Amino acid sequence: MDIRTERNKEKTVITLTGRLDAVTAPELEKAVNDALEGTAELVFGFEGLDYISSAGLRVLLAAQKIMDKKGCMRVKGVSGPVMDVFRATGFSEILTID
Repeated sequence: MDIRTERNKEKTVITLTGRLDAVTAPELEKAVNDALEGTAELVFGFEGLDYISSAGLRVLLAAQKIMDKKGCMRVKGVSGPVMDVFRATGFSEILTID
């Protein structure tokens, strides 16, 4: 998985490419934790994300809980297979998906 982080004032965009699974979720967790300081808006770009596992969902849920207290979080560019996982797990009701 490739993680790219861009910051513009209080907005941080984290773009993922590849597979978010038990092996790569710790990398994302570190990127998210590093990005949260001073961030009021957190955006995940999932245009290149092919797969997400429960480990990846856990990272998103933790980020959502933090951002609920300090700003907002959005997920954009979700592919069909990843959206299927979001729907099956109820994450489509928890996350703001563009």
